[in-house]
Amino acid sequence: MDAKHQHTAVSTAGLLIALGIIYGDIGTSPLYVMKSIIQSQSVTPGQIDSHLVYGGISCVFWTLTLQTTIKYVLLTLNADNNGEGGIFSLYALVRRRAAWLTIPAIIGGSALLADGVITPPISVSSAIEGLEAVYPHIPTVPIVIGILLVLFLLQSFGTQIVGKAFGPIMLIWFTMLGVLGGVWIAEHPQILKALNPYYAYDLLVHYPGGFWLLGAVFLCTTGAEALYSDLGHCGKGNIRISWVFVKTALLLNYMGQGAWLITHEGEMLGKKNPFYELMPEWFLLIGIGVATIAAIIASQALITGSFTLVAEAIRLNMWPKVKLNYPTDVKGQLYVPSMNRLLLAGCIGVVLYFQKSENMEAAYGLAITLTMLMTTLLLTMWLRSRRVPMVAIALFVLVYGAIEGSFLVANLIKFPHGGWVSLAIGATLMGVMYVWLRAYYIKRRLTEFVKIEPYMEALKQLSDDDTVSKYATHLVFMSSAERATEIESKIIYSIFQKRPKRADIYWFVHVDTTDEPYTMEYKVTELAPDDVFRITFRLGFRVEQRINLYFRKVVEDLVRNKEVDITSRYESLSKQHVTGDFRFVVLEKFLSVENEFPLMEKLVMQAYFYIKQFIASEDKYFGLDTSSVKVEKVPLVITPVREVALKRIQ
Repeated sequence: MDAKHQHTAVSTAGLLIALGIIYGDIGTSPLYVMKSIIQSQSVTPGQIDSHLVYGGISCVFWTLTLQTTIKYVLLTLNADNNGEGGIFSLYALVRRRAAWLTIPAIIGGSALLADGVITPPISVSSAIEGLEAVYPHIPTVPIVIGILLVLFLLQSFGTQIVGKAFGPIMLIWFTMLGVLGGVWIAEHPQILKALNPYYAYDLLVHYPGGFWLLGAVFLCTTGAEALYSDLGHCGKGNIRISWVFVKTALLLNYMGQGAWLITHEGEMLGKKNPFYELMPEWFLLIGIGVATIAAIIASQALITGSFTLVAEAIRLNMWPKVKLNYPTDVKGQLYVPSMNRLLLAGCIGVVLYFQKSENMEAAYGLAITLTMLMTTLLLTMWLRSRRVPMVAIALFVLVYGAIEGSFLVANLIKFPHGGWVSLAIGATLMGVMYVWLRAYYIKRRLTEFVKIEPYMEALKQLSDDDTVSKYATHLVFMSSAERATEIESKIIYSIFQKRPKRADIYWFVHVDTTDEPYTMEYKVTELAPDDVFRITFRLGFRVEQRINLYFRKVVEDLVRNKEVDITSRYESLSKQHVTGDFRFVVLEKFLSVENEFPLMEKLVMQAYFYIKQFIASEDKYFGLDTSSVKVEKVPLVITPVREVALKRIQ
């Protein structure tokens, strides 16, 4: 099956996994959207008003249609990077068009990661609080934290396992949404009038404070960005087909809630949740149970999306090189242990700080509007690269700039009520990404590369010099030099001066990460026959960095083709045909005290090295065996101190 067909292929298993891991966030929004709209109104907060109900349902319908269906499902899913989605994949497709596009990529990625800290607590809390209708004094906070702990522990098993388990449950959930809503629509079919866009216009323009209700309406589409981020897990074919079913179920439920609200016009909503009011009394506990499980699953979409984002941010040099695990054989599915721990800590912090889901609603949505605006900006550049007519691009920018700009302005009133939490988390992540990217360019500028050819004879002589004790039979250096003819001057220093490192064969290994997700290629350059080799790996950004394994495979191929002899050159061992030992050397830079900095670079590099001390060394990222690796510290000299006021005395 070719790659393109694979991305669009539809299968029953794929549809089920899509339901399990993609629609959790957007699928559980009926738990709190209509309740939030009624409670957020400024006329008489909590009072049910027909203008508010019809207008609110109309806004939800058109938001799901324009924002989720047209922008994301139909348009944005086309902007895939060899089957991978998400704001960083989109950035990778357009980054060569302008340097400033890094800014929207960093803002959008950080805001989406920040939203991943709010989504699990609000979804799980909304469902668990349904138990208060049956058990009024139940302590919800410990239950929510317990559920989140279990969910994050499950991540290490991979989204294939999670998706297979969650898919059938979400099928039950969406069926339940549709049936509950459909029953109430059948009793009060007049609610179907809300599909008329006039009611949305009437609410936003004529209803007192109606425009600010967009902050509550926006909650119905917050999962759209996660849907795009998880493209690589399921493929666009499965997402598009399953969305038809999901959207139908959601709209039936929203209109069912509207029908219930209309029958109680003039009453105060109080602590009632329109979602749970649709259920007959005998079904309430079952409904709460299903809603709780669905809310647990809701957290999955943002968690898997966060893992994808981090993996792509590493490839773009915007995030520290942390360990990535691939728990299943299914392409596109990964687990980032460090991010899992950070998200868990953040989620528990949010639950303890806000306590109730209605308090979390104030923090929810503000960050994700920024991500959606940044996606619109990058998508505009992508449409230009695809030579779409300028009229169509201008219409796209005008429509979605107005929609998302309105949502952002309406969400700004949430800032003092908790919105600052998600923005503070987002700003912290933005800072890390900026520091890491800027430090990468500073280090690249300051890394000195030299031609390797002049050192070939010296390497051969060192290899044959019996007066120097042998450091290793095979000495392998990880090199960042992109040209096969060059090498870092620090590697030459390490071999000849730091402590002469005599070896039978010197290997220089360079890893080039490609914009395609699953490239697995290598190239061997023989720099000196039987003495010096360079291996360049071209690995896709979704390929696990297992350099130890790949290097061994390459050496086996070279031996099989009689291009190299790896038998130990010790006379006694050579007779026994014993293979020599391999030793890896990874150079790790530290900040030299002999520096005079420009102020901005000084701050960036200090922040970079401060963060770096909490992260495992690069040998872990490359998947090297700890028993055969030496991490060597080398100074990063930015500008040496030129003059020292030192005076000689007699």
